[in-house]
Amino acid sequence: MLKVDESRAEELKAIGWPPEDVRRYEELWEYRQRWGAINLERDERIFLRKADAALPKRQAHGKAAKKATRDKSHYRWLAFYLDALKASPPETELGEGEQGAWPILLEEELRVLDYYEPVLGLPDTLKAKALIPLREQWAGQAAALGRTLSFDFQAPLETLKATTKTSWKPLRAEASDPSSYPVLPTEAAQAFRSEVRQAITAQIRSSFPSLSDTDKPEPADDWQPR
Repeated sequence: MLKVDESRAEELKAIGWPPEDVRRYEELWEYRQRWGAINLERDERIFLRKADAALPKRQAHGKAAKKATRDKSHYRWLAFYLDALKASPPETELGEGEQGAWPILLEEELRVLDYYEPVLGLPDTLKAKALIPLREQWAGQAAALGRTLSFDFQAPLETLKATTKTSWKPLRAEASDPSSYPVLPTEAAQAFRSEVRQAITAQIRSSFPSLSDTDKPEPADDWQPR
């Protein structure tokens, strides 16, 4: 149990404990702090354990809080590129119902990370490198289904690095045609998203070490991050 230096009576009051129980907790807590629990009656020790169990858990001193998935560097890197793509000139040139293939790829990858919440430490990010050629493969397939515009995928990161220190790498470091920006009509975009969703989900679920023991089923088609 985490040792604290002050009574947490106010927290018990905040979660709805009766005033008489809160007062009893304060008195017993003070006694335990001064003399220990050995001289308390059995029912008093039980009462204190009940109170301790009811209190919200506190972070132990010196122990770093667990980062949320969306705060991990790999997730933020993907989200950074997705935002950059959505604000890019090619997106402003889309016709009615058209969608860029690259935003679809990144949206679906982020969706899987939001759902499964992998650790995204070094073992996971090393395995995530396998997605680099797969993204290029899928984008190449999309190019055959619609039209292709041009976008400088290096520019967003170069702009960021001009003002911020970061170790992030370009999204398309291994691309044979690093400026191609496939755009799909409505029906082709829907089919492409469905195919990519299945493939990315299977790849991440099966390859990320932190998900090796998960029994979480695949997300339903209508599942969306909060």
